[in-house]
Amino acid sequence: MIPNLNIVPFVSVDHMMKLVLKIGVERFLVELAFYIEDDFRRWELFDKTPRVASHSAEGVIELMPTSDGEVYGFKYVNGHPKNMREGRQTVTAFGMLADVHNGYPVLLSEMTILTALRTAAMSALAAKHLAPAGSRCMALIGNGAQAEFQALAFKALLGVDRLRLYDIGSATQKCIRNLAGLGFEMVACTTAQQAVEGADIITTVTADKQYATILTDNMVGPGVHINAVGGDCPGKTELHRDILLRSGIFVEYPPQTRIEGEIQQLAPDYEVTELWQVLTGAVKGRRDAGQITLFDSVGFAIEDFSALRYVRDQLTSTGLYQELDMLADPDEPRDLFGMLLRAAQ
Repeated sequence: MIPNLNIVPFVSVDHMMKLVLKIGVERFLVELAFYIEDDFRRWELFDKTPRVASHSAEGVIELMPTSDGEVYGFKYVNGHPKNMREGRQTVTAFGMLADVHNGYPVLLSEMTILTALRTAAMSALAAKHLAPAGSRCMALIGNGAQAEFQALAFKALLGVDRLRLYDIGSATQKCIRNLAGLGFEMVACTTAQQAVEGADIITTVTADKQYATILTDNMVGPGVHINAVGGDCPGKTELHRDILLRSGIFVEYPPQTRIEGEIQQLAPDYEVTELWQVLTGAVKGRRDAGQITLFDSVGFAIEDFSALRYVRDQLTSTGLYQELDMLADPDEPRDLFGMLLRAAQ
């Protein structure tokens, strides 16, 4: 894609914003979901490992690597809920793709915005296969940085156009302002209980790192699809355990989700279904209209790989990147020191 193999294309925050707006947010989400689904259908080709995490009392820093045998990718990402109180982002990220055959990087990109987009695309993709047919109304509990992306992804992929919003702070009004004029009927709710009333889909995307009970068992009726996004590290959950016991549970990668997801509340061998099997048709998704389905979303490296792959494929036509001189290229590959000396001439 980039003629000079020693130049690495870099997508900055500014370029990412321009890229998303040039393509259109909803189209971007739909196309990104297609890339994720395509890679999930190739699931068995990928190297898979739970993310490498460094935990602290304040949060976590993680590396998320994978490879399909041709391209290697990783994401660096943090999760620090207290950052919000200091005017900083809870989640920041960047990622890279490299050619497996020579090890050369082929893309470096911001992933703070891209992670929000891929998380929303993944949520909506799972719901497309698990939510009740004809779902139009979603409760969105937790209206922070991820909320608008989730709303637009569900609108673009499922046709959701009614939102029941709840947050303990002022974020609900921010969300309503940002989504105004984008095709939603929105209701600001005063409790989580009020938010779930009449909802076909319940999305929980709260930030605090704690064992929380955002949804209690009595709040979830038959046939609902739950998109549990916020519980994504050890010691952080959103759902009462009894909800899990009543639900068909779908996960990305069990060895990771059992550590970080809602199912950390259950026995290590509790039965769950891997979402890639649903996407390939190997396993049935929703069993019947009365089943509660739960997507226990923690995020997995293959989704980030898909997002980087999608962005890379847009660069030739848009030119929205800058060239980074990242790779030393001596005239003689073994003469790296000579290259250094010649730089002084």
